[in-house]
This record gives sequence, structure tokens and C-alpha cells, in this order.
Amino acid sequence: MKDSKNIDWIRTVPQKNRFERIEAFFHAHAYEPHRHDTYAIGRTLSGVQSFHYRGVMQHSQQGMTMVIHPDEKHDGESGTQEGFHYRMIYIEPAKIQSILKGKPLPFIEHGISQDPRLFKATDTLLQNIGNYMDVLEEEDAVYDLAMILNEISFPSMPQRQCFDYHAAEKAREYIHAISTQNISLDDLEKNTGRDRWSLSRDFRLLFGTSPHRYLTMRRLDQVKLSLIKGSSLVSAAIDAGFYDQSHMTRHFKQAYGLSPSHWKKVNQLPES
Repeated sequence: MKDSKNIDWIRTVPQKNRFERIEAFFHAHAYEPHRHDTYAIGRTLSGVQSFHYRGVMQHSQQGMTMVIHPDEKHDGESGTQEGFHYRMIYIEPAKIQSILKGKPLPFIEHGISQDPRLFKATDTLLQNIGNYMDVLEEEDAVYDLAMILNEISFPSMPQRQCFDYHAAEKAREYIHAISTQNISLDDLEKNTGRDRWSLSRDFRLLFGTSPHRYLTMRRLDQVKLSLIKGSSLVSAAIDAGFYDQSHMTRHFKQAYGLSPSHWKKVNQLPES
């Protein structure tokens, strides 16, 4: 753990095919307005974590649970002069949908909940970042989380509407398989048998974002992994399927509120 209250840091555990977990400290301003296509679920360990969410400044403190909905714009800063320390896990809506099977994505109205059931349900996922978790332990925790979120949330989409969950899931898997290539709605239509506009609508409602943005975020996942391994910005961008570094950087800032060079500077592997 860092002792200095003037040094911003992020410790991350990227786990392919599982979840990204981070623990971080920021002494003042943290993130510019940005949005990602996952749920960002976390808790503030010390200080006050302030962020704009749906036009209102929210303040997360100890005992609360943050639940940032996919594709909702937000930023981040310290609500006090002491800075803030927090843990966060990023969960793809597809993981929640694999449990809820096409139900409306759970939505927490203000991005913060004081429900003790939700706080307890996140204990396993938000434990010390250095702790090892068995796959089954993690999967059980995600199931418990999905069920609690579904129980306490406001609906994020109409309850009565016809959705083709299987076609949307097939499109999502197709994007994963060829994420470094250019993909069109025509490609997705041919792969799923679902007309492109219905598929595009279903994808947004079931997974919280558009097919193109989902593709972009999977490329950015690869960029982050490459940067952690020491790749240059140029190589990370090209290898992930972006046209060039500036193309990647623009999307990176929009997704994470930091430039890729700044993200790389403050990011660390967990201490042993």
C-alpha cells in the first residue's frame, strides 16, 4: 500500500475471460467525464468519492455501494482534501444476462445504494485485490450480485417487449471472435439471422451499449493488457485493431477519462 497521500495510483488485476478488478487512490481530480460498457461496481474505502451522474453530483462514502450503469457518463474526484481510496470491479452486462436470461438490465437510480443486502453481496468481489479467488467462488458471487441487483433495481427498459436474446448473444460472441477486424451490421445480420436494426435494438437493450461501442471496448481491453505488458502505445493500438495511435487514444479517453499514457503511468500490478 502506498504511504504518500500525494501520489495517485491504480493497482489492477486483469483476468482474461473473467473480470477486471482495481484498487486505487486519488488525492484530488481523478477522471474526466467518460463512459464504459460494463457495470462499474465498487465501494469507497476511505475519504469521499464524488462524481457527476445523470446531471447530479453524487458522493460515495464508506458503507455505500456504487453501481454505475453501462454507458452512463460519469467522472471522478475527491470530495475532501484527504483524497479517496476505493475498489471497483467491472462486470460485463452479458455476465448478468447469462443469469437473468433476457430480463431488463438492473438499474440503480442514483449510481449509489445504501442497501445492506447489496453491500453484503459485493463482499467477495470487492475483497482485497491481492486475494486469490477460485472461479466457482467468483461465479457464485456474481450470481448473488445479479439476483440482488434485480431485486432492488429500477427497470432500465420496458418490461413487455419482444427481444431475441439468443441472436444478440450470438452477435456478441461473433464480435469477440474477430474484434481486430472491421465488422458491419451486415456481418452481424448474416451471422445471426436477425435483421440488422432489430438486432441493433436488442443488443443495446440487453447489453447496455451499441454493437460498435462494444467492439471498441473489447479493443480497448486488449490495449490495456498490452500496455501493462510493456508495449508501446503505437503497437498496442495497431495490435488491437485500431487504425492508429490517435484513433485509439481518442476512444481511450472517452472510455476511461484518462489518456493511455497517464493510465499506464499510474497503473501497477498488485504487490506480492
